[in-house]
Amino acid sequence: MATKDKAMDDVIFITEAAHVVGRAGLAMAGAMCGTFVAAGLTKANAAWFDSAPFIAAMVLFGMFGFYLGIDIPRLRITAGVRPRVDPVELLSATGTFLAAVAALISVYSFVFDEVLGGFEYIVASWWMIGVAMQIGAGVAGRLYVAV
Repeated sequence: MATKDKAMDDVIFITEAAHVVGRAGLAMAGAMCGTFVAAGLTKANAAWFDSAPFIAAMVLFGMFGFYLGIDIPRLRITAGVRPRVDPVELLSATGTFLAAVAALISVYSFVFDEVLGGFEYIVASWWMIGVAMQIGAGVAGRLYVAV
């Protein structure tokens, strides 16, 4: 009986470790996206955006947003009850989409050395709104499940 319990503990540990490693990978993807958005903004030649604290903030927001906001607990579907839209999941998905579009445009601008004009500020606002939505959804989803 003890061998069976140990095997179950090993499976749970491996599953949890895989989950943490996956979330760490998402955080690194968010950091990379934040780096590209920050690089696009530094090309806009605005003094406020061309600073190490700003770039670090963009990277950290990306890390937290992608870590918290992509893998959130889902609403439980109960038998006999009509399924409904989960606002937390919708917030997370919308935030992820906005942040990813902003990162994609920034990567394009950076790789092909394109100047987006005043569009960099719009892209940056999509990034910040998207990441804020991810963080908010991640926190709300975890608080909702914990209650």
